[in-house]
Amino acid sequence: MIALLAVGAVTLGTLGLGTWGVRFARTTSDLLVASRAVTAWWNAAAISGEYLSAASFLGIAGLEMQIGASALWQSLGFTAGYLALLLFVAAPLRRYGSYTIPDFAEARLRSPAIRLLAAAIVLLIGGFYLVPQLKGAGLALNVVTGSPYWVGVAVVAVIVAINVAIGGMRGITYVQAFQFWLKLFAIALPVILLLIHLGGIPERAALFGDQYPHAGSRGFTVRLSEPQRAQFPQAGSYVLADGRTVRVSGGATVRLPAGVDIRIPPFGIVPIAVGTPPLTGSRWARAVGGTAHGSPLLVYSLLVATFLGTMGLPHVLVRFYTNPDGHAARRTTVRVLGLLALFYLFPALYGALGRVLTPQLYTTGQTDDVVLTLPRIAWGGTPGTVLTAITCAGAFAAFLSTSSGLLVSLAGTLSHDVWPRVRRTVPAGVASRRRHFRVAAAGAMVIPALLALVARGVDISILVGWAFAIAASTFCPMFLLGIWWTRLTARGAAAGMVVGMAISTTAIFVGLALGEPTGGALALLEQPAIVSVPAAFVVMLGVSLYDPRRIPDADAQMLALHAPEGLGLRLADEEAEGALA
Repeated sequence: MIALLAVGAVTLGTLGLGTWGVRFARTTSDLLVASRAVTAWWNAAAISGEYLSAASFLGIAGLEMQIGASALWQSLGFTAGYLALLLFVAAPLRRYGSYTIPDFAEARLRSPAIRLLAAAIVLLIGGFYLVPQLKGAGLALNVVTGSPYWVGVAVVAVIVAINVAIGGMRGITYVQAFQFWLKLFAIALPVILLLIHLGGIPERAALFGDQYPHAGSRGFTVRLSEPQRAQFPQAGSYVLADGRTVRVSGGATVRLPAGVDIRIPPFGIVPIAVGTPPLTGSRWARAVGGTAHGSPLLVYSLLVATFLGTMGLPHVLVRFYTNPDGHAARRTTVRVLGLLALFYLFPALYGALGRVLTPQLYTTGQTDDVVLTLPRIAWGGTPGTVLTAITCAGAFAAFLSTSSGLLVSLAGTLSHDVWPRVRRTVPAGVASRRRHFRVAAAGAMVIPALLALVARGVDISILVGWAFAIAASTFCPMFLLGIWWTRLTARGAAAGMVVGMAISTTAIFVGLALGEPTGGALALLEQPAIVSVPAAFVVMLGVSLYDPRRIPDADAQMLALHAPEGLGLRLADEEAEGALA
């Protein structure tokens, strides 16, 4: 009940701030870029709020518990991606000015066709990224209330659609800044208090020695919602509800029944759900090479995707358009680096504590729940219940803030880039544009919500990793070459983005069809960025060099991107403002 009240308070607070922000959403500029008036600290908190998604709040800790320390490369890549943004993209992109990524693509490359291609990629990336947020909401509400999975998906989808439709970017900025601080508090306080209560991290042999996951001194009881195939890495036993003890030899796989209590005796070996690698502590603690998921090839590809993919995420890039100028964009990025580095200290602790204190999650295969279930199991009674309520509130803040940023990006692209081209008319008047934005916000949520209903069995972090791979393989090359190379052409950019998108999406879907293979070169099917990103760069460079059509004002474009703001050379700003006046 306490957890449900905490989730309700976050939901009401989100709706309240969004409603309060309606009074600022008077123009198209308010809806899309918050009138470019957001200060560096507000924007840094808002960016961090929408960036710290379900993958950050739940997925990293769950994946670390499942596959070991190699999962922490994700948090490193997620943070380091802002270093690439700081060095290469943030200030030039803001100086140039745009409302959306397709705006930038058309203005820089002088091609209406590439605007539609960029819009399609925005919708693909946004959809891939939105699905795990909704999935996380379904899991969280199931843990809190026992409600069906689809209820959480539907609740968050409706709340986010309403909030974005009424407030746009201006209203969502205040919501996301508030939600960042709430998420930081919600993930930090419980684990700090748990470490104080426990006197440090217990069972170091299970973390760094030769032990497999095992039950504590009291054992544990688990009830499965559906039959589960599980492997005993060493000889062990379990007790059924009727008192019968079933003994299992090491390496054997058993089928655990659903709907009845299954007890693992004190200090007994934990049966591990098929699909989760059984690891000793020493293998679990290896950052590279401990499992197929930690293979060097997969780690390198993951770092390429996260480091370069950040600069291609539509909901992140649009935030830099809301800064007053390029200098403010750089200051915002530095602050984001600090805020993210602080946050990512804590998921690693949850994953380590979960391996020791909540080994039943290995049996159920629901390691994504470790942040939500750890406080209640590790600290019984009222303290654990209260701490669980806090983590649930933070998890819901994560789903709501990231989903809001993604939906703003999707709705802006649909209403500003797609709708006028499909209808071949530009909406007249602010009221008409606002109406189109709000209709787009409602419509853009439908397909991701439906996909989330059927994606329950896919790890949250894997879904987000796919979105990063597509972003790194498409928009990253377009931005880097478009900002720093005068000879990039529309044909070259289009060819490179198509090749990058084709390679990454094909690999992703083949990997999904084959059951997420991770061995050897097949790891590239799970995370193809190490192949798709270089291919996109090579194709963009090659086609542009041999393309006889040159951008006639490329030098002026470079001035607009790199000259100080005082010279007044923001070409895209002038064009966009005129189109939307």
